[in-house]
Amino acid sequence: MIGILGGTFDPIHYGHLRAAVEVKDRLGLAQVHLIPSAQPPHRTLPAASAQHRLAMLQLALTNHAGLVADDREIKRGGVSYMIDTLASLRQDYPRQPLLLFVGADAFSHLAAWKQWQDLFALAHIVVITRPGYSNPPLCSFLTAKLTQRRQPLSENLAGQLYFQAITPLDIAATAIRQIIAGQLDPAFLLPDTVIDYINHQKLYHPIDQTGN
Repeated sequence: MIGILGGTFDPIHYGHLRAAVEVKDRLGLAQVHLIPSAQPPHRTLPAASAQHRLAMLQLALTNHAGLVADDREIKRGGVSYMIDTLASLRQDYPRQPLLLFVGADAFSHLAAWKQWQDLFALAHIVVITRPGYSNPPLCSFLTAKLTQRRQPLSENLAGQLYFQAITPLDIAATAIRQIIAGQLDPAFLLPDTVIDYINHQKLYHPIDQTGN
């Protein structure tokens, strides 16, 4: 089974990394692909360029077996629609179950995604939640996809909806960017190699200190 975790990763931090490691272990995945978006369709443009965000992701995943920095959305360019990304992954992994991980907030807006119902023809959708999370009311389409068991995820290539609670780390990329802009230390929120890269490239620093 292959996991997919998309995002802007602006910057990648321990909240992202812990989620990827935990779902990989809990669901017995061969790999988790972390895929930075080129241009997210439902939010403002990232503060850092696609190339910088990919470089930070690659640094963060060094020595983490099974976690893959996947640049297919950046290579494709333009608005990054998940339906296109899953179609590309399905071509690469025709016989592997694909598990698309989405946060509970993103899942609440799933109906706004391009061809959202068609996502289930290409992958399972696994909603990452906090312990004690109560599943929201679901439309009939989603109710028909819902499973309470993990077994159907490995037995089918796509088509199921599953909720997975993980250890919550209350870390936000927005807060990290604000910390750096305020010339404060973001230590222990993201890997030191990523902090070194941010400082070297002067990413997220006050405008008057950088041309990036």
